[in-house]
Amino acid sequence: MMDALHPREILLGAQAGVQALPVCDHYSGVDARMRKSLQMQAELTEEFGACVVDVTLDCEDGAPVGQEVEHARLVASLASGASATARVAARVHATDHPAFASDIDIIAGAAGQRLCHIMVPKVETVDDVVAAEQALLRAGATHLPLHVLIESPLAVSHAFEIASHPQVQSISFGLMDFVSSHGGAIPAHAMTSQGQFAHPLVVRAKLEIAAACHAYGKVPSHCVVTEFTDPAAMQAAAQRASQELGYTRMWSIHPSQIRPILRAFAPALAEVEAAARILLAAQAAQWAPISHDGVLHDRASYRYYWQLLERAHYTGVALRSWVGNGYDVDTAVSQPAACV
Repeated sequence: MMDALHPREILLGAQAGVQALPVCDHYSGVDARMRKSLQMQAELTEEFGACVVDVTLDCEDGAPVGQEVEHARLVASLASGASATARVAARVHATDHPAFASDIDIIAGAAGQRLCHIMVPKVETVDDVVAAEQALLRAGATHLPLHVLIESPLAVSHAFEIASHPQVQSISFGLMDFVSSHGGAIPAHAMTSQGQFAHPLVVRAKLEIAAACHAYGKVPSHCVVTEFTDPAAMQAAAQRASQELGYTRMWSIHPSQIRPILRAFAPALAEVEAAARILLAAQAAQWAPISHDGVLHDRASYRYYWQLLERAHYTGVALRSWVGNGYDVDTAVSQPAACV
């Protein structure tokens, strides 16, 4: 029966198995900050009733240099000890770094069942994705999705091929390395919260990554804003990433950036309530076309409104229990489809 199917399966088709992710991905790499990040994640989950932020424990740029093995063991220990409701990931070194293999062996090998994904930086081509995939196979953690970080002009040119790999779940844009890889041809202003939305090469790279992700049902994740003491600049950048460039997720590198990201990516409450009413009417009509408030809707618009409700859930917007014909929108959004 149609009613027995999850709305994601009905509305998203082949993309029903693509997991909706929290809109904020928070990075920390120093022992005390990693522990604080996990505690903060637990507090936010209790506050919002959903996990609204991933915590990525960093073995690369945000971690101390020279103690790679010890740091990987610490990351594995913290991930293994995280609460059952936590979404914890690890950023390992690039595939050509001497510490990459030990990072995967230690972290994925010991904490693979607790991690939500592995982030691989400095991915240039799909060959780097294959190398990470093979490393996970050796570690017995092939179930882990890969998130990859594109940071160079060459990598941008391969964005669609990288996004097509089945183990890639999300692609992030590395602004600082991208700018510095141009040998001074891009000014430093392009790394600021405003300049990164103005320089043509930077904007082109962001759009290419977003387009590649949407073409293959992957999650585009926007780069950091380094002006972490300016919440207004943070929220403005997040809004532009979401509304102008098609990004559905964004990095945080300081606790003060998390709530501005959530606010920027959250749909308005009026939009959420309208979406719930439309979907309940659609469900009552067995997902056939309906007229709602004088506007015709069919599965094309139902798909949009369902994704809007998922975004509301992952940004901490309180969903009422819109119940109709035995169907609870609030419960349905918080539970994944059977194929996920």
